[in-house]
Amino acid sequence: MHVFVTGGTGTIGSAVVTELLGNGHTVLALARSDDSAKALRSAGAEVLRGDLADLDVLRHGAARSDGVISLAFGRDYASPDALARAIAEESAALTTLGQELIGSDRPIVTVSGTPWLPGRASTEADPLPTDGPVGGRSRSVTALLDLASHGLRSMAVRMPRTVHNGGQGGFAGLLTAAARRTGVAGYPGDGTQRWPAVHALDAAALFRLVLESAPAGTAWHAVADEGDTVRAIATVIGRRLGLPVKQVPEETFGPFGPIFAMDQPASSAHTREALGWRPTHPSLLEDLENLQP
Repeated sequence: MHVFVTGGTGTIGSAVVTELLGNGHTVLALARSDDSAKALRSAGAEVLRGDLADLDVLRHGAARSDGVISLAFGRDYASPDALARAIAEESAALTTLGQELIGSDRPIVTVSGTPWLPGRASTEADPLPTDGPVGGRSRSVTALLDLASHGLRSMAVRMPRTVHNGGQGGFAGLLTAAARRTGVAGYPGDGTQRWPAVHALDAAALFRLVLESAPAGTAWHAVADEGDTVRAIATVIGRRLGLPVKQVPEETFGPFGPIFAMDQPASSAHTREALGWRPTHPSLLEDLENLQP
């Protein structure tokens, strides 16, 4: 399959490109910079220059493909306004890609977060929340899945709050960055809230499986660790960086503060049973041992 990939140089995307190329697929990857283009070519992908906001470029990439994996998302989360702009840009891109593929039965796989529910781990059957600071992403993904009734094999892979590799990435990576900046390995709330996690290489394998075989209109959970407490995550970060560990205000983490304070475990039992997905790489707490002071 010739697959058009956006976001192919990120933590998840670079692993997805490698996974596809290693399993008999070819890749056309969107590149917004010379550095991204160089990295993608070195990995073995064909490059299409452009940005997520270049809708004509996205149409061209989708038209040339047998399927699409859409991973790109804005990199500026410094303020609620910046986050809202990134969500709007992603929404326009998904609409464009979906409309280009509609009626063709070609697959498109997009990404969202796992939902959160009071008192239990979320499952693949639970709907995505459409309110809150990232509710717009959920609405875009839901709209894409709804196109399954119009000849589009649309699927979503729901990612946990931390996608890691080498101790870097995701919400745990933001905790690490805040710890380096402030000199404290801090956590919001009482620290008992749980975050799910997955290694990027395990997530990449699931994206390939969904692209190849998942039914239209379905959602899947790329969850290897159902939920480590934020205090446990901060404790490893503090020990590895030689910093004190303590509770800090939600505001320390900007627009993500309220999300960081939520208990949000997630299950992938259905994904594992239905698709045969088996995570094999280190857990989050194991991977954080790779952090360097």
